[in-house]
Amino acid sequence: MRIAIVKLSALGDIVHAMVALQFVKQAIPDIHIDWVVEQGLAGVLQGNPDIDRILTVNLKALKQNKRLIFREIGKIRRYAENRYDLVIDAQGLIKSALTARLLAPDTAGFDQHSIREKAAALFYRQRVGIPYDANTIDRNAAVIARPLGLEISRQQIMEKKPFLFYRPMATHLETFFSPTKANIVFVIGSTWPSRNYPREKYLRVIDALQDNGLICWGNEQERLAAEWIAARTPHARVMPKMDLNDLKAVLDRAELVVGNDTGPTHMAWGLNRPSITLFGPTPVSRVYQTPINKVLKSSSQVDSYKLNKNDFSIGEINENDIVAMAKSLLAANEI
Repeated sequence: MRIAIVKLSALGDIVHAMVALQFVKQAIPDIHIDWVVEQGLAGVLQGNPDIDRILTVNLKALKQNKRLIFREIGKIRRYAENRYDLVIDAQGLIKSALTARLLAPDTAGFDQHSIREKAAALFYRQRVGIPYDANTIDRNAAVIARPLGLEISRQQIMEKKPFLFYRPMATHLETFFSPTKANIVFVIGSTWPSRNYPREKYLRVIDALQDNGLICWGNEQERLAAEWIAARTPHARVMPKMDLNDLKAVLDRAELVVGNDTGPTHMAWGLNRPSITLFGPTPVSRVYQTPINKVLKSSSQVDSYKLNKNDFSIGEINENDIVAMAKSLLAANEI
């Protein structure tokens, strides 16, 4: 059987969907799985033995140049020559549903009650119903597994094997790691300002822990915030710009990852590395909480159907609570 999974973005969402692959392969060993993804995020999929081919698109470029649509449609039609028995849209957007439908006539995805862009469900032959406000990882597992006649249980996901793979990190990154202190990666950015824990509070956390804080960043604004923190404490270093391979390697090397509700923090879960995810305007149902993957949430009430980008309550999280949780996780892992 040959299938394609369409999950174009974002980084954390791709990670949350990837967990299903190991269980699909266990149940159907001879299945051939291709994955369609935005080209800038292909690196997170690379090296995964359960993916046969990574097929890239650049639909984001259409925002700047609509004429590129013909190039992208041509690319997808060439991918369709692989003759897929089934294409699963695990994204639930109109653009991902159209992509799936161009790849093959037999498509599957969420039903209209389970996605934000309800019209996307019109493009699927098989539809999977699971509440939009259900756990994000459970939703991804269901939409991938059920069209194949499978169910993935919570217990299976709790006992998952790490599923992010990488080549050795760039040599210069090795010098950032301490052989005597716990190496804690801090993920200080995200897509919304209201999802970012204040830099002043990250500084207090780093100073209180007095370990080797490694701050990663993804854009110029985040880099400036990282440098602001590092200039005020001897316990933090700003990581250089990293590609996704090196980011995976750095996260896997860390004793702990602390960060906002964003892709790199979720990658720690995919690597089975200890983590603390900080939530403000987004629901904690986006993650699985495990003995090593913890969350702290502000007091605000979140409506999964209508997120409030003006909810800056993440700043209410007490830095002492983060420090205490970090020390507990580090002690449990004998750091």
